[in-house]
Amino acid sequence: MANKDCVGVRVFSLNCWGIRYLSKHCSQRYQMIGEMLCKEQHDIVLLQEVWSEKDFLYLKTKLTSTHPHSHYFKSGVIGSGLAIFSKHRIHDTFLYRYSLNGYPYMAHHGDWFGGKAVGMAILNLAGLTANVYVTHLHAEYSREKDSYLSHRVVQAWELQQFIRHTSTGADVVIVGGDLNMHPQDLGCRLLMSYTGLRDSYVETAKFDGCENGMTLIADNLFISKNELIPFEKGIRIDYILFKGSSKTDIYCDFMSTTKGSVPGHVLPYSDHEALTAELRLESHIPAQTGSDKTQDTPTGISTMNAR
Repeated sequence: MANKDCVGVRVFSLNCWGIRYLSKHCSQRYQMIGEMLCKEQHDIVLLQEVWSEKDFLYLKTKLTSTHPHSHYFKSGVIGSGLAIFSKHRIHDTFLYRYSLNGYPYMAHHGDWFGGKAVGMAILNLAGLTANVYVTHLHAEYSREKDSYLSHRVVQAWELQQFIRHTSTGADVVIVGGDLNMHPQDLGCRLLMSYTGLRDSYVETAKFDGCENGMTLIADNLFISKNELIPFEKGIRIDYILFKGSSKTDIYCDFMSTTKGSVPGHVLPYSDHEALTAELRLESHIPAQTGSDKTQDTPTGISTMNAR
């Protein structure tokens, strides 16, 4: 007879805005991010815009005891900026670079040099195979005169294809990152409809964070209100998405975002707000033998059996 196992997984996602020598207070903010991640001890941490490998190595050293498994995805001239930290062993990784990604002559935007991509990591969560994806799509820059709309739509199309074709054997799929798209945008709707992914903000039972789940807000001191025109208060362009399988149901019990400056600090972690989703995985698979379960279950994950 099969057991019904419930597993809790906390997922964190943040665009770190980590352009060395250009992003404001970069070193100080990485220190704050590292301290927060050590304290919160999320199961999976998905970071974007970690443009310097030195900053990744700083975080890797800082998080050695809490997140012993990590991977930095390299791409383009200055890297993809994508990184993952995990409490649980990473069994495999793969990076897919988007075929269309800005223009080299638009050097002041920099997207082309960054080699925008999606990184995939395969994890074992209490015996469940989890395909975890982190990505960062091309920036919009102007809502009214968007020169890169076609680029983001193509990237969203390639992203959904990559997820569909690489996750067929997965029990759980988790996607986090800065999509640079509003929920109703064409690229976002393509991604959700073709993959069956669900939005943590829409699905969550409880929410604590910015109004309407916004992740780029006027109250962030690194944000100019001109960047948000025509949206006065802010926009929602960062996401944690998920889906289960025939073997596993998945729910979002709680989701939160940061709200500008960090309590006790003058600065926020980034120009983007950070997202945390508390997911509950309910598997419907035969119980493992005692020896197998001991071997496959990663340490530090909460597991409760309901028979």
